[in-house]
Amino acid sequence: MFDKSGQWIRLETFDDFDNGLSDLIDLWSSTSKTATKAVKESALAHFKEDLEAAALKWIDNRAKSKKYASIGKELAEFEEALTEGSGVATEADSNTPAAPAKAKKQKV
Repeated sequence: MFDKSGQWIRLETFDDFDNGLSDLIDLWSSTSKTATKAVKESALAHFKEDLEAAALKWIDNRAKSKKYASIGKELAEFEEALTEGSGVATEADSNTPAAPAKAKKQKV
């Protein structure tokens, strides 16, 4: 993620992405004044960029490709939760309240 000087540290290994996703979620859940919306959005954009590069790097390796795809799926679920306003994003990020989560239709 970010080092102490605020520079992005590229994610390269599967463990980097696995730990990085947890760090990203923690960052978005943070109420720290240093965890501004701009910092959060920047981290998300860098994470996605690095993940796309890793997925392309390992596209011909089925086992590794599946591992990175699983991280991508978790990231998509996290982004969906952010979009639905599930409470992951803090009030400090915006002056407007988060939209309520959509109710899922039950199959009859």
